[in-house]
Amino acid sequence: MDKYYYLVAQLPSLVFDRENPISVQTFLEEAEKWLSVSDFRALKQARLDDPENRSGGPGVWRRYGEFESRFRRELGQWRQALRDGSETRPDTFSPSLVKEGNPLEVEKKLLARRWEVIAEEEKDHHFDLGFLVLYYLKLQILQRLSVFDKEKGMEHFQTMSRVTV
Repeated sequence: MDKYYYLVAQLPSLVFDRENPISVQTFLEEAEKWLSVSDFRALKQARLDDPENRSGGPGVWRRYGEFESRFRRELGQWRQALRDGSETRPDTFSPSLVKEGNPLEVEKKLLARRWEVIAEEEKDHHFDLGFLVLYYLKLQILQRLSVFDKEKGMEHFQTMSRVTV
């Protein structure tokens, strides 16, 4: 447990939609030095792109994974209801979050919503494995945000538009 204090104390603060101060790879390499094999395995299991894989992880990962699964399900249901002209009321997000904006702006808002949920859970964790899992999830969000490039996206969109026309 005392190793967690050292590891957490040396981690830089993370701010949504700002430059990532530490790479995911660097974080994992440093965590591997300080965590037990089982704790490190549990940490690595917390993948933003695989919320269904929750077995054996810390409680914070299971709770976040449950949120993520519900979030994705409700988002799909909301989009389907929009196409069908029906109405649904999601619990995990406000429909105003995804009603306005281009796809990039909407994706950023969805990532911001995830960040909020993680930050809320973080209030109960400081120098434990739960904190490290939440930090890792935030790093993954920042990594995802860092690949968004409006110019490259527009170029790709125009290329794809020409192919389909």
